[in-house]
Amino acid sequence: MQAKEIADMGTPDTVVHLVRHGEVHNPDGVLYGRRDGFHLSDLGREMAEKTAASLSARDITVLRSSPLERAKETAAPLADRLGLEVGLDERVLESTNKFEGLTFGRGRNALRNPLLWRHLYNPFRPSWGEPYKAIVARMMAAIHDVRREAAGHEGVIVSHQLPIWTTRLHAEGRSFLHDPRRRQCTLCSVTSFHFVGDVLSQVSYHEPAIDLIPKGDRHAPFSAGDAPKELRPEGELPAEEPES
Repeated sequence: MQAKEIADMGTPDTVVHLVRHGEVHNPDGVLYGRRDGFHLSDLGREMAEKTAASLSARDITVLRSSPLERAKETAAPLADRLGLEVGLDERVLESTNKFEGLTFGRGRNALRNPLLWRHLYNPFRPSWGEPYKAIVARMMAAIHDVRREAAGHEGVIVSHQLPIWTTRLHAEGRSFLHDPRRRQCTLCSVTSFHFVGDVLSQVSYHEPAIDLIPKGDRHAPFSAGDAPKELRPEGELPAEEPES
């Protein structure tokens, strides 16, 4: 959307903030995906508190979260500050991934096994996990439900990096094909969707906990310890998708 078009739409009346969860305790570098039992680290809890403090003065009337522990634990301090209940929404879960449960940390990279390379044949879908369009469909449905419930105010959804980033790419009309190291979606970051009525007018972004994030984790797709930086055997960047 062009700047003039946005300006002509008027002042946004409803904002939905997508918050990524904080750092996870994951010393073995497991790609945990949707698995239970992965909680915030002590640092992750500190990140969640700092993000809650940043958002607590906003006019937030609706709070939703992915059902996974790390998301619920990130939402908890904001719920306490605002006196809101956290509604759980499976539509904002982490994306599915064929590599879930494999270990990538401590010098062990599962993708060094050539038998797994067969899952990497199509980065446009992607062939190793949930299709990007499916992620966007469920995320946008959840976002619009919160927009309607919080109409005239603001809402928060606590989710995960890939769903948030994929949805932002869609909103901005950008290609889904990307290098995970270049996602602008750090731990406990806030990606905000601004609406005029039911129309998205702009997307904004800020990082309330950036000073707490270890430098090596700021651009890591998987958020803790020795997590992998790229789901590719040699770490090469994908070719650019042709413009449609």
